[in-house]
Amino acid sequence: MKQFNTFFMGGFECADHINRSGTRINLLHETAHSEKVYTDYALLVQAGIKTVREGICWSDVETIPYAYDFTEVRRRIDAANYFGIQQIWDLCHFGYPDDLIPTHPLFADRFSTLCLAFATFFKAYTDNTLYVIPINEISFLSWHSGDMRGTVPFAVNSGFDIKYHLCKAAIKGIETLKKVIPDCRILTIEPLIRIHDNVFCPDAERVHQMNEDQYQAMDIIGGYMCPELGGDPSYLDILGFNYYYNNQWVHYGPTLVWDDENEPGTKLSTLLDMAYRRYQRPIVLSETGHFGEDRAKWMRYITDECKQALFNGVELEGICIYPVIDRPDWDDLSYYSNCGIWDFGHGKERVVHEPYYAMVQTCIAEIENLVPMFDIHVSQNLMRAIS
Repeated sequence: MKQFNTFFMGGFECADHINRSGTRINLLHETAHSEKVYTDYALLVQAGIKTVREGICWSDVETIPYAYDFTEVRRRIDAANYFGIQQIWDLCHFGYPDDLIPTHPLFADRFSTLCLAFATFFKAYTDNTLYVIPINEISFLSWHSGDMRGTVPFAVNSGFDIKYHLCKAAIKGIETLKKVIPDCRILTIEPLIRIHDNVFCPDAERVHQMNEDQYQAMDIIGGYMCPELGGDPSYLDILGFNYYYNNQWVHYGPTLVWDDENEPGTKLSTLLDMAYRRYQRPIVLSETGHFGEDRAKWMRYITDECKQALFNGVELEGICIYPVIDRPDWDDLSYYSNCGIWDFGHGKERVVHEPYYAMVQTCIAEIENLVPMFDIHVSQNLMRAIS
């Protein structure tokens, strides 16, 4: 069943965490999206994209514990309604208020209260269906903050502990969201990776386990792991997988070169098929993109692989180009990645990257022509599976 306005989606950076220098960043403000939302949405509609990923920036809306201000969020909802755009909301992309870390005794309760406040606000303000991502990329965030000292609590050897507590908060948040808005749609978003054994120091068992570990957060939220946290299969409503050029690597070795046919990588279509078969839930490619001159080539590759996944029977419902507007580096805000459909000109003016834009248009047209056939193909595969 089609759930999104358009198969291609646009993502806007909304990280608001404390970086390696101890500085609070807010990419929603750094990219000027919060100021230029009407401009950004007009550009997307012109490009044929009418579904977006947004984020509330927890550290912005809760500057005082248990006090919330959704004024800026309201403006983006107004802009979406004006343009007929469907929004998917991240409640915690990567940042928390200054007084919280995931292992804080009150973290889960504070997050649940945020969910209550947001859902109550959303229900009162709009009749739109709520599509919501409680906590984005728990696996990456727990590794980045618990093993690599990338953000608070700037720890090492604590990745699983951080993951456990983030999942605890996500589960409590989902319970709260569903109490306020029973028909809200929950998206669980995680990186999609593949680690390959190293022929010079093989350890197939360890590599297999690391590949399995990428699903831990989904398994916990779904109640298949750590059942004491109260996860449930129904909480795995729609699954999102983020995939970039560096999501496959050799154990104790290099990142695989994605556009080299001689590299021993696994096709993205195969990885999507594996994830879909594991959970049998609708999925989206919830973040993907590249930078510099390879942007168009990457989108060609991604679209071809997603088309193959659809032909394989994967219930794939969308591709989110992330980000659609260029962004600065987390740890060096003066350095921009040149990764958007639109880069920055003077005064954060949006400047289109013509080859990328043209390729996106080509890929949108291909998908629009083929998705109805894919829908039939998926239905037939499901019927075969049932029988």
